[in-house]
Amino acid sequence: MKFLVFQNGRPVENFSLAAAYMFGADQIPFYQVQMDYKEGVLECTKKSPDSAGLALLWPVEGAGRLLLSTTRLPDRPEPYNLNVELARARLMQITLKREDWALFEEDTRFADLAHEAQDLFIQSLLHISDPAQASVLADRSLEKGLHFSEQLAARHADQLLALRCRHRGLGRHSLGVGIDLNRIEDSTYRKWLLEIFGFVTIPMEWGRIETEPGHYDFEAIDRCMELLAGRRLALCAGPLLRFHPSSLPAWLSSEGREFEKIREAAYEFVARTVARYAKYVHAWRVISGMHAWNCFGFTFEQVIEMTRTACLAAKSADTKSRKIIEIVFPWGEYYATDRTTIPPLVYADMIIQSGINFDAVGLQLQFGANQPGMHVRDMMQISSRLDFFAQVAKPVHITSVAVPDRISMPEGDPQLCGYWHKPWTEEIQAQWIESFYKAALSRSFINTVTYGALADGTPDSLVGQGLLDEHLNPKKAFLSIVKFQKLIEKR
Repeated sequence: MKFLVFQNGRPVENFSLAAAYMFGADQIPFYQVQMDYKEGVLECTKKSPDSAGLALLWPVEGAGRLLLSTTRLPDRPEPYNLNVELARARLMQITLKREDWALFEEDTRFADLAHEAQDLFIQSLLHISDPAQASVLADRSLEKGLHFSEQLAARHADQLLALRCRHRGLGRHSLGVGIDLNRIEDSTYRKWLLEIFGFVTIPMEWGRIETEPGHYDFEAIDRCMELLAGRRLALCAGPLLRFHPSSLPAWLSSEGREFEKIREAAYEFVARTVARYAKYVHAWRVISGMHAWNCFGFTFEQVIEMTRTACLAAKSADTKSRKIIEIVFPWGEYYATDRTTIPPLVYADMIIQSGINFDAVGLQLQFGANQPGMHVRDMMQISSRLDFFAQVAKPVHITSVAVPDRISMPEGDPQLCGYWHKPWTEEIQAQWIESFYKAALSRSFINTVTYGALADGTPDSLVGQGLLDEHLNPKKAFLSIVKFQKLIEKR
């Protein structure tokens, strides 16, 4: 499958393939697609003969540099015009979401934007024999289509959020935040925490607690519990298990990769930790990203069994609190390069079909890094992906959401990570958070939204993702969340 790639009506000389992947049915990525770019033509070689869509970072005037996709296309000898196919896919998504969301009212300015996008796309098809001219018209269609789709997603969120607030579907514990154990002793840090949030997530990583087999260091967490207990806070803790190399005890790898031994060690850690803090904690993020991080190369059956074991250990130690299984990278881009992983919606379906005893699904959405799953998407894509999880037969919690407030090179290079409207600043971060919180809180199946970090400087986090700066001064993003908390309390 080949694509002609134009920018401002001219073939692009140097084109970055950062974040690019192909996908098939149900938007599941294809594994190991070969992509080569040369002299204005992108050639994609895949092993499957099935129709495929292409997703990649694409600049759009005024909308940002976003991970956009084509529709699924059949193989053919002649190349597709990538600019035209991106515009086509956006207009198709707008049509589908207008039907799903029942938003057909013809507010003049609002409707005009959609009509302009459609007319420009038709013009691009009429000029398809002149690829350069077609690309210019398609680019203008995509620009107007993206602006319209953001307005459409915002309008839908506004309507549903007003309805949810009117029916008192949100409460003080609907908004949460992740904290840093290294800063919880700071009275200023706690002041900001307690002033706004009724729901706090305390990090608990296996690798930092069980530093040697059978030796547990709970000192920092014990102190945190002392400071936060009895403060009218709902406490969440975890994730307890996260099979990413940075979160696992160093000794676990040296013990060998035998599944039964790893499972026994995981069960013991979860059971012991949950039993210790059961009287304090209202919700446990029991296991996170088991579908995406699989550094031991577990089989599909072992992934499900490890998930079951973690939930069983947590339930045996604490029967009252909520047990959450967390899904990361909800588009599943990681599956394009690692076949030992599982697409997120397949995993969500399997943990329910397998009869695993848990209470809710957690979703983690973080954007702004050059890693699979963290490239920036627009609000209609995010809203649409949230809607997918309405089908899951469990309550949903946004367990961690974050974007940066600055460009940090090289890991935050906007050309490789993408950006929303403009390269990241405090102002853009605050606007993004406001748009996202509207989208998430407007959906009745989402119970809580937890921001990833209260303050900058949290270990292993996005640079500048905090609501407070490193000196604990509030950013504009903090004020955005204050606005939502006041809205909830007022209702």
